Amino acid sequence: MNYEFVNCEIEDKVAVVTINRPPVNPLNTQIFKELSSIFDELDMDDSVNAIVITGSGEKAFVAGADLTEMAGLDLVGMMKMNKVSRAVFTKIENVSKPVIAAINGLALGGGLELALSCDLRISSEKAKFAFPEIGLGIIPGGGGTQRLQKIVGQGIAKELLYFGDMFDAKRALDLQIVNNVVPADEVVSTAKEWAGRLAQKSAVALQMLKLAVNTGSNVDVESGLIIETTCFGNAFSSEDRKEGMQAFVEKRKPIFLGK
Repeated sequence: MNYEFVNCEIEDKVAVVTINRPPVNPLNTQIFKELSSIFDELDMDDSVNAIVITGSGEKAFVAGADLTEMAGLDLVGMMKMNKVSRAVFTKIENVSKPVIAAINGLALGGGLELALSCDLRISSEKAKFAFPEIGLGIIPGGGGTQRLQKIVGQGIAKELLYFGDMFDAKRALDLQIVNNVVPADEVVSTAKEWAGRLAQKSAVALQMLKLAVNTGSNVDVESGLIIETTCFGNAFSSEDRKEGMQAFVEKRKPIFLGK
């Protein structure tokens, strides 16, 4: 996988995707295209069971979109860029494998939207977060207004979006925006450790879990229960289910094959 601004390494069923546009890794159209291509590849790669995404360096995970590129666009051009970014974040949110954001620094605007599209988020204790778009006379356009409120509730979401103030990792943890806060030098290793644990589980069951949770969050409870039942049936009919239950009976660790 050779790209201009995004690197990808695969080891022990875990892919680590790194946005590499120092010093603050701003998102531009090229990065969106590269992320889209990489996640298509990883979704189909049977050697990958879990994915970590992070930013290069120690300063930023992603410090927002590339304002230099945005400033030169007219409305039509901006809507095209916005369409690409939304599609990428939705692809990451719904890729069949769990995705963990290793937030190693600033996660602002589009960077925070990228993190919110992931399943789990590990933050550096030094990380800072914000949706600063209001100060630029715009609003988030990559799903931030929708994904944020599902996590923190509408009232807190409006506070963070309306004021655009920076907040630290502790508040992000208190608001459940991140799942864990660790020392700066342990962010990627912790995310890889979590991903490694997930990679040993049944890929079929994880896929069905993600589908049930993501799809069910957008429908009423009764419809969600129907989705859950369907996903449960798919998992139960898998070879992994047979292996998992047999391993339990035999008091050994299961060896899942993702089938």
